Amino acid sequence: MLHISSGFLSEGPRVAIRHFTLEDGPEFTARTRESRNLHQPWLFPPDSDEAYANYVARLTGEHGKAGFLVCEKDTGGIAGFITVNNIVRGGFQCGALGYGAFFHAAGRGLMREGLDLVIEYAFGPLGLHRLEINVQPGNTASIALARGAGFRLEGFSPSMIRIDGAWRDHERWALTAEMRPLG
Repeated sequence: MLHISSGFLSEGPRVAIRHFTLEDGPEFTARTRESRNLHQPWLFPPDSDEAYANYVARLTGEHGKAGFLVCEKDTGGIAGFITVNNIVRGGFQCGALGYGAFFHAAGRGLMREGLDLVIEYAFGPLGLHRLEINVQPGNTASIALARGAGFRLEGFSPSMIRIDGAWRDHERWALTAEMRPLG
C-alpha cells in the first residue's frame, strides 16, 4: 500500500521501503564504509558522495531499473538496499534483484522483511511476473535470504558476472508470481 505522507511505498512490522534520494547519500555512504567487511568480496556499493550520486542517477534515470531503501520504522535509518535491475517487459516481465544489508542491521531479519515488501511491490505496481537473484556460491547469507523468501535454485552459470576484476560463478535463483502465497 502506498503511503504518500510517510514517503514509504510499503510498510511491514519493522521496516518500510522507499526510493533512493540524493539526500540519503551521507548516511548510505557512511553505512557502506562501516559494512565493507560484510560486503566484500561479494558487493561494492557506492562509498563516496560522487559514486552515490552516480548510482542514484542510474537507478532513477534508466528504464529497466528500480531501487529501494529498506528503512527501520522506529528510527528511519537505512538498514539496507534492494535493486531491481534488467527489467524486461513484453512477454518476459522479469527483473533481477540485487541487495545488501548494512552491518548494523545484518542478522536481524530486517532484510528478509524488506525483501518481502519489494517482492510484493515488484509483482504488484511494477507488474513483473518473475524475479531472479544471481548469487556467488560462497555467499551463504545471500543464498539463505533468497531461499527464505521462497526463491528456487534454477541453475549454475560459470563466469557469469564480472566483480572486482574477475569473472565470477553464480547460482541462479528465481521466483514467479504464482509461487507466492496469496494474502
